[in-house]
Amino acid sequence: MDSHYYYSKVEYTGGCWIKNTQGKLPVSEHQFFTPGNSLELLYQPSEGGTWKASVLHHNIRGIDAFNEADYLSFWLYIKSGTEKASLPVVSLLLDDMRESQHANLVDFVQSFDLDSWNQVRIPLTTFFTEGTVPVAQINGVQFSKGAASENEGHLYIDQIELIPGMRAAVVLTTPPQLTSAKGYERHIDLTWKKESNPAIKYIKVYRSTDGKNYQPVGIQLPQISGYSDFVGTHEGRIGYKLTFVDHEYRETEFSNVLTASTRPMTDDELLDMIQESNFRYYWEGAETNSGLALENIPGNPTMVATGASGFGIMAIIAGVKRGFITRDQAVQRFLKITDFLLKADRFHGAFPHFLDGTTGKVVPFFGSRDNGGDLVETSFLMQGLLTAKQFFNGSNKNETQIRGAITKLWNEVEWDWYRKTPDSDFLYWHWSPDQEWIINHKLIGWNEVMITYFLAIASPTHGVPASMYYTGWASQSAEAAKYRADWGKTTEGATYTNGNTYYGIPLAVGVSNGGPLFFIHYSFLGLNPHLITDKYTNYFENNRNIALINQRYCIENPKNYRGYGDDFWGLTASDGPEHYAANEPNERGDEGKMTPTGALASFPYTPEASMRALKNYYRNYGKYLYGYYGFRDAINLDINWCSPIYMGLNQAPIVVMIENYRSKLLWDLFMSNPEVERAREALGFK
Repeated sequence: MDSHYYYSKVEYTGGCWIKNTQGKLPVSEHQFFTPGNSLELLYQPSEGGTWKASVLHHNIRGIDAFNEADYLSFWLYIKSGTEKASLPVVSLLLDDMRESQHANLVDFVQSFDLDSWNQVRIPLTTFFTEGTVPVAQINGVQFSKGAASENEGHLYIDQIELIPGMRAAVVLTTPPQLTSAKGYERHIDLTWKKESNPAIKYIKVYRSTDGKNYQPVGIQLPQISGYSDFVGTHEGRIGYKLTFVDHEYRETEFSNVLTASTRPMTDDELLDMIQESNFRYYWEGAETNSGLALENIPGNPTMVATGASGFGIMAIIAGVKRGFITRDQAVQRFLKITDFLLKADRFHGAFPHFLDGTTGKVVPFFGSRDNGGDLVETSFLMQGLLTAKQFFNGSNKNETQIRGAITKLWNEVEWDWYRKTPDSDFLYWHWSPDQEWIINHKLIGWNEVMITYFLAIASPTHGVPASMYYTGWASQSAEAAKYRADWGKTTEGATYTNGNTYYGIPLAVGVSNGGPLFFIHYSFLGLNPHLITDKYTNYFENNRNIALINQRYCIENPKNYRGYGDDFWGLTASDGPEHYAANEPNERGDEGKMTPTGALASFPYTPEASMRALKNYYRNYGKYLYGYYGFRDAINLDINWCSPIYMGLNQAPIVVMIENYRSKLLWDLFMSNPEVERAREALGFK
């Protein structure tokens, strides 16, 4: 985002000074090496004071450590008037708050060329002259006062990274091939022929508004074969061309040129656009070998998330409905998916939270205890697979094979095993093959796991008694009430039922004033809440009220966060500036972070309010928030932060719930399963 960089910190004392915004380094959008911004260091290095500026490493899920490296590398632009001697000293910051030895930047600037970009490479051994270099512990770089001067120093810094010393001298000779340029209301989507050459560092995008002068406007990771260029309401044709850039920052020749223009769009066209972009996450962005959804992009390129894959399966079906892909294309993908799942690790039929997409083996991402079956993630996956079983209803060999594989996977989930004991009132979240029930987490609603109990009751082979809906999920026992009160930090809704009114809206069921919005999304991608009425409430009405409470909280905005209002709402779980977190509409659970999937996956409940949020997020914040895989995960305007990732759990609910709002497709498919109907009857749902 513009203005300033969240992952930075500026300090100064005495007669020194360094330009900053709210204690952060300014971001420049007019001067950069890698489009479209850099960090600005404008400093006064006077006698009798100090200044320092830290740039911290942002840990992205799945990319939480550096690879082996030999050099600190960055690109430096020295403005005219800056004295060579006043260039800062550089040090590295470590996880344990230690600071490395200092390196004088002037010693590593090979040529003191003013007003131009030059690469600086500093051997890591310069910072650590004794012992091994602790690469995995490095979490930032610090620039601080060098020699004193009465003159200001003015630098721009870009592309800070740790790099290896030797790379294969592979020269890229073939330029990219642009395949399409398509205009929407405020942006242009570009696609190109995907290349798997490891010598490609990134794809560089050039734009021209006059057909002659092309300027670099963005870069894209090589694993993504498209780019969304947010241009606003520009009139006239816009031209594009690309280059490949290698690890030495050498560019290929330009690609072919394609042009497009923005255009007005109806509400239905906007919905198509949002569904298609988020759908791409699961279609183009899927893990290559398995065809399943990655946890997040960018992130670990082989770590499949099973629950997110269940959501993605439903998004792919919506993609067929909307014509984004053909049915035959979907059939081929589902043959790959089901073949992989049949061979992957399962634990009493339940899948782990994460799988290695190349091997099918469990990935214990959350630690050594996370090495077994995860019943909640399995239920999200099964919700998607059962929907697919009804969708692929053809009599041909391939669709018959898909249905057979899904039936086998479904029948082999031992839901009853996850009771822990034959007379347990509760299902348990997790079982480990070597540590058994060590996590010992009972599943108690209100939260995202209604679908887990529902499918356990629906199972034709390993079912649990329908009574567990009320003794487990909706339990009103003292143990269940304590569980809810502990996580909700309130007794309101602790007995499953609530009965209070919030912002003028009654809430029949829910802890506190409803909790994060994923509670009304994840279980209801397939489970039609219109058809779920237990002895406490109808869940379409209850879910709608939770969404409206969330919106009204954001309208009142008791913590006075920037942006909040009737078109900027939807507190739920998402990536955050420091870590993944679930946010909810109360002062304890609200951190100023807004997640697009919150409002957009609520379309069936609040279509008008959700459409207002869609238009606001796209039109007013799309420059930062919208990309090739749809909306990035979250944004916090108060701290000038936008998530760099798209997340598997959050892209698909947008696609699926918009489709349920438009056609009820996924609801109708899932609910048409005979086992689902029998479970409804067993539960006495109206």
